Amino acid sequence: MTGSVQVHVVHAFTHNNAGGNPAGVVLNADQYTVEQKLHIAKSVGLSETAFVSQSDSAAFKLEFFTPNRQIAHCGHATVATFSLLRALDMVGEGMSSKETIDGNRDILIKADMAFMQQKAPRFQPIAADDHQYTAAYDRILKSMGLSTEDLIPGQVPTIVNTGNSFLLIPINSREHLSRIQPQQAIINDISEEFDLIGFYPFTLEAQDTGHAASTRMFAPRYGIDEEAATGMAAGPLASLLYTAFQQAEPGLQIEQGYLMQPASPSLIHVDLDIRQGEIHSLMAGGRARVEKTLNIDL
Repeated sequence: MTGSVQVHVVHAFTHNNAGGNPAGVVLNADQYTVEQKLHIAKSVGLSETAFVSQSDSAAFKLEFFTPNRQIAHCGHATVATFSLLRALDMVGEGMSSKETIDGNRDILIKADMAFMQQKAPRFQPIAADDHQYTAAYDRILKSMGLSTEDLIPGQVPTIVNTGNSFLLIPINSREHLSRIQPQQAIINDISEEFDLIGFYPFTLEAQDTGHAASTRMFAPRYGIDEEAATGMAAGPLASLLYTAFQQAEPGLQIEQGYLMQPASPSLIHVDLDIRQGEIHSLMAGGRARVEKTLNIDL
């Protein structure tokens, strides 16, 4: 198939109608092959592009592509997609759903926000005194330009999975978070070794009062040097904050993108479904802004 493809650019997880993380959204994508979708995503050049097709098991089928590969889930591209569908009156307020290559997930449209379901978390600490992970622990710190003294006392880097795996790194101050100079080659190698989307360093010193944490996100394995908002990582972080940091609020707000150059302030809302003290599932979401439309040649 030749011709041009219309791609909507939607900024997801905006804060005060600014900032956010741009995603591409292609509607009526049933006609495109995997190779064409990868070509479109690479041509758009954003961290992720979502392709929306018909589904026999959910309201919509969503496929997500970075500039170099397909991934199972993408938070900001999901929020971008359903916000666009809402703006086009293709979905109403209330519950909806998406089909993915990793199964179906619930979607909630609530006023001007879109939320996506994530699974119960799985945790894998990477501790220096665990001989299985000592070398990985040292390489993680090296990749961030950090030392053990820069971490939150009593906490260690932890792989958390609520659908995708991210390495969460607990930093003891916003200043140290801002000073991170990522060594992308090391991050890429560790991400390959542990099958990670990327690294998600965070600090409890947020810029805005009421936000639970401030974060950054590095995913060179998927062609992303740094990302402004990562809904699939914010879910794992909210789970870790509840489990390891005793942040008992079921609803948490996580800021990201403030420390990028240039800055793109973003805000991700996470609602935890707590049952008998355990996280059963969660919904991560936020607001979005439709920015522009591109035409990509096939």
